[in-house]
Amino acid sequence: MKIARRDFCKAALTIPLVAQTKADLYSGTQRKYPYFGRDENYKEFKIIEEGLKIVKIETFTKPKVGVVRIETDDGSIGYGQISPHEADFSTMILHSKIAKRFIGKDPANIDILVDNCIEANYKFPWTYVCRALTGMDTAIWDLYGKIKKKPVVELLGGQVRKITAYGSSMRRDITPEDEASRMVALRDSKGFTAFKLRVGTKTGHDVDQWPGRSEELVPTVRKALGEKIDLLVDANSCYTPPRAIALGRILEDNNVGFFEEPCPYWELEWTAEVAKKINVPIAGGEQDNDLAQWRRMINMNAVDIAQPDVCYIGGLTRALRVARMAHKTGKLCVPHSSHFSMVMVFTLHMLGAIPNSKYIEASIDDTSELNRESRAMYEPQLTVVDGKIMIPNGPGWGVTFKKDWLESAEYRKSE
Repeated sequence: MKIARRDFCKAALTIPLVAQTKADLYSGTQRKYPYFGRDENYKEFKIIEEGLKIVKIETFTKPKVGVVRIETDDGSIGYGQISPHEADFSTMILHSKIAKRFIGKDPANIDILVDNCIEANYKFPWTYVCRALTGMDTAIWDLYGKIKKKPVVELLGGQVRKITAYGSSMRRDITPEDEASRMVALRDSKGFTAFKLRVGTKTGHDVDQWPGRSEELVPTVRKALGEKIDLLVDANSCYTPPRAIALGRILEDNNVGFFEEPCPYWELEWTAEVAKKINVPIAGGEQDNDLAQWRRMINMNAVDIAQPDVCYIGGLTRALRVARMAHKTGKLCVPHSSHFSMVMVFTLHMLGAIPNSKYIEASIDDTSELNRESRAMYEPQLTVVDGKIMIPNGPGWGVTFKKDWLESAEYRKSE
């Protein structure tokens, strides 16, 4: 028997409602819904005793990079870094949207502080909020180390040691022959056992730097370096799946260790399609700062290797959650750290403590503006010796910011 929709709705209104309590509504569900990349067994970091308050937040900023200094009511100090690139803009966000979430708060509760900062900015929680948040998060971790008189890596349960580095090329304007020559020279002089090449072009819509460059580059460099060197490839979101898969066949033939960001990073389904079709591990995630997106990416196997950037994702606390998610699914974590700003220092401490690390990214383009600025900012400098970099051994991050650099930067304060 057919019944008119309007009559059905009227009839439904006459059905007596059964009173339900909250217990009735929620009964039967055993699933937990943890926030921001936590899992059911997540334990918040409790490195220092409660009782302090953050009373001052200072920033020292240049366009490429900025430093954060925090002070507690007992005079303890911690240093961190805002995410590089457009650091002056991120500094403005820190003082207008982030600082008020930390001033007067106890630094002992870093998980709560970080999560509350994201929720308080829920209208616009991502890239610049996370870039600014990085400065506060990393300054608090340095504060912990200064109070405990230990390197951050030891606070995390790891130890100061050498981390294997891969030499990361940023260049696409170089011929395959010249790229091969400089990598051979660095292999022999600095002991690198792994290198990364740039193929395609940034968000390139399948367009190469010049026709045929990528297809020639990979076998040329592989032949020059030999089979004992790990060879990695980064496409910076260049390809659609068919083009990425076609290049992937060449990568398979040349024993490439991973294919980074083959497709536009926001197209997870495209990347997952490539991952299913080729036998080269897919790496990605440097741009991603939403921990729910990270969960999706990992669970759908869009990537085999997780690459969070400590400075883009909002700091060490959030980056460690990604490493934990990756480890639970048997995936490596090889964070993005493409220059010698403090992101490399943060990443070294992180890699010294997580169980699913392999190597750290180390730029081989020392003449870049950001690398020059970074090397002028702190000491001691990070150096590659026998293909490895030592985790700085000192309280907190184990480095000291240079007084002349701080004095030459733009100064702002919240207190």
